[in-house]
Amino acid sequence: MSKPGFLKRQTEPPTKSKLGGYRVEVVSHPEELDWDGFLPIELIYLFKTRPESREQLRQLLANGFAIGVRTTTNTPERVLKAIADISIVSQRNCILTWLPDFLREKHHPTFTRQDEEHARSLDIDLEAALATIEAERLRFKRLVLVDEDNVGIGAKERRLMTELSEVIYPLAVDYIVHRVVNDNAQERTEVARSIIKALLIVGPIAHVLEHVLSGVGKIFAASADDLLGEAAEVMALRGSGFRWNELVRRGGILIPVFALATWGAFSVEPLLHGGHVALAGIVFGLSAVALSLTTAIQSVGMYGRNIKLLVSEGKVKTGDVSPWRLALIQDFTNPARLGLLIGAGMAPVIGMAAAFLGLMSNGWVLATVGSTESIVAGLTVIFANRINERRFARKLRTLAAVTH
Repeated sequence: MSKPGFLKRQTEPPTKSKLGGYRVEVVSHPEELDWDGFLPIELIYLFKTRPESREQLRQLLANGFAIGVRTTTNTPERVLKAIADISIVSQRNCILTWLPDFLREKHHPTFTRQDEEHARSLDIDLEAALATIEAERLRFKRLVLVDEDNVGIGAKERRLMTELSEVIYPLAVDYIVHRVVNDNAQERTEVARSIIKALLIVGPIAHVLEHVLSGVGKIFAASADDLLGEAAEVMALRGSGFRWNELVRRGGILIPVFALATWGAFSVEPLLHGGHVALAGIVFGLSAVALSLTTAIQSVGMYGRNIKLLVSEGKVKTGDVSPWRLALIQDFTNPARLGLLIGAGMAPVIGMAAAFLGLMSNGWVLATVGSTESIVAGLTVIFANRINERRFARKLRTLAAVTH
């Protein structure tokens, strides 16, 4: 079997085991403990928090052991399912309103009698789901002893590694929150990712239509992307736990917005002939993203209403934080949402550039402008895990540097 190409390896998410995956960074030689620039961040944090641990580990290395930092690289499916069960059945599809507090402070989310009855009707045990999350949280990041010389690991060594793992737990908790939220977002955008890939057919069709009948390709390039983008949006929200009847109610505003966007795309050709080049590009860009912007606003509104309901039910305390800010944060845990919003802001500018370059009759360019938000969303989804990992690594380095 041939190996996948470079672009495919770099852009597609890695295959994930249902049991979760992990990596281990190993330190084998005593002198390595003095090279802070090459040590895992967790050991740097450990030595700053508990300086005497450096000599304890040095002795273990001298006795034929190696020190490993075991880090979970993708959350086991049973943990993601437990999180989804709790958020959908009890927390109105929200995650960030309860999960970080549960992982950091063991604050038990509030389950009402109605929640428990609903869970039983679905054959879901909310307490068992919480127990699954709690039991697995300690496995996300911990220190392990590797018996390189087969000398045998005794009870004393095991107690020390458990003790030192507890020392790095504050660092581990931040990683757990990052990992499960990131993996949950990836899980919710699997269908959206597949739909976004279907946009590759828009270009050639738009190109043919524009040369057969000028203006038709513009309408197709703008509307096809919007319809596929809305399908991706619906699937992402459905994956987050929203019911079909909630999603159908969105159509009341989406239908007139889609009609207005179609009219805008149809007006581009007359604007070009009238010499309004910049306006034509802006109108086409806005027509292509009108539905996406509307759905983005609606989705934030849906999360905002749910968070207000959680507050009224006593399940969430927002303090000085606005429920709408929490809604934005919750919504943007989905990388497709963030990418759609960034792309929607770029589309009018790219449309204007295409108009000034005289490319508004090229179907491939029309498809690119019309699909700007979906292209950016797709790239954001594909690279979100790598981006988040690097951003979180910087956070860990900062935390380790300021620890005394």
